Amino acid sequence: MRNLLLLLFFIPTLIFGQAKVDTIEVYSASMKKNLRVAVTTPSSYQTGQDRYPTLYLLHGGSGAFSDWLKKVSEPGLVNRLAEEYNLIIINPGVGPSSYYYDSPLLDSVRYETYMVSELIPEIDKKYRTLAQKESRGITGLSMGGHGAITISAKHPDLFGVAGSMSGVMNIDTRMWEVPESFRALRAENQKEMLGQIEYDFPYSTFTAVGLIDQIKANGIPLIIDCGTEDFLISTNRQLHQLLLSNKTPHEYTERPGAHTWEYWTDALPVHLHFINKHLKR
Repeated sequence: MRNLLLLLFFIPTLIFGQAKVDTIEVYSASMKKNLRVAVTTPSSYQTGQDRYPTLYLLHGGSGAFSDWLKKVSEPGLVNRLAEEYNLIIINPGVGPSSYYYDSPLLDSVRYETYMVSELIPEIDKKYRTLAQKESRGITGLSMGGHGAITISAKHPDLFGVAGSMSGVMNIDTRMWEVPESFRALRAENQKEMLGQIEYDFPYSTFTAVGLIDQIKANGIPLIIDCGTEDFLISTNRQLHQLLLSNKTPHEYTERPGAHTWEYWTDALPVHLHFINKHLKR
């Protein structure tokens, strides 16, 4: 009986392998700098020759490439999900408050170009990926949610599914429920990067609400959620209503929660469940 119990104790280790995390640097020719990226591969990647679907999982404002690995309230969440869904998860690092767009004014802020023209080709070169839109997804939190929705809208040839958790669906700070000092700081950051843009309808294409026609035309499956106590809830409700108005299919959810890692820790498995259904293997 003792030997049987010992065997049963070790079975999980034998059945469930360990995902592996690489930290790499990817050079951006457009910005002339190296950027760090975390790449999580499932254990099967180490033992076989199969190619894998990919998920680009983006961090928020003033965050880092390692946030999803270090700040979640369930340690090892990204590793577990890479293992459970047998896919590669990529966590790129970008500049603070850069929103994953290309600035028309600053050569140092070209993160859309970095993502689509530099990072994705490098990942497809270094790793055994299924290098096709049908096998590539993107989602993220806060600023990363903005990046996921806008980049997938502008580049439907690269992504087969997209999502946003507590995303900045409108960069217009007048809609944010934040202290005036923070609002003024972010508004000034945007002015430095974008200059004067249209914040009212029909909205600038630098923000998600200004891309609803492209989103509809692309037909990419979307999952969007936000906490009811989140300071960005109004921007999410606005995008949701715009997508309803132009009859764009999407999954939208509100649930109790704020702009916290506890919320995003709960949200990520939901996103993986949705995204996995739309990834071709």
